[in-house]
Amino acid sequence: MFAGENGLQGDPRLKAISDAIRVVPHFPKLGIMFQDITTLLLDHKAFKDTLDIFVDRYRDMGISVVADVFAGVEARGFLFGPSIALAIGAKFVPLRKPNKLPGEVISEEYVLEYGNDCLEIHVGAIKKGERAIIIDDLVATGGTLSAAIRLLERVGAEVVECACVIGLPELKGQFRINGKPLYILVEPRQ
Repeated sequence: MFAGENGLQGDPRLKAISDAIRVVPHFPKLGIMFQDITTLLLDHKAFKDTLDIFVDRYRDMGISVVADVFAGVEARGFLFGPSIALAIGAKFVPLRKPNKLPGEVISEEYVLEYGNDCLEIHVGAIKKGERAIIIDDLVATGGTLSAAIRLLERVGAEVVECACVIGLPELKGQFRINGKPLYILVEPRQ
């Protein structure tokens, strides 16, 4: 569900968050309207508002794990998860691309529109029955979030919800991924 449809209708923070996200046409390739959250991070008020909305939503839901799809040094979703976890008193668990985590891992492969990919998690990072949310910056097709859900469930977590800052308009009305609720703050600007 979009935040504007869930009690935040007319909330000026959503407009400020949306306005703080720069759109870069034709990046990284022709036809892509890249949603650049680095400008959101530069706007300390809009960035804080983003975190506050997520924290307010999850504070009293008994969440013990905030998992974040973390694809490397330049990963964008990773910028939200640790702060949210700290604020709600949960642990932060990164889901990484292959060969980024030392030690024993569990992997989940998935198909993207342009190839295959894989997420990994440390063995023992999550205990059976822990309640988890998955945070990412943007959801397009839901493939990465679906893989994250499968991976967390394989290690025994109860995935409560997936949350993203930006959700493509094509997702309007699609508020579930793999049967799990999907919470989105804003739609991309064009």
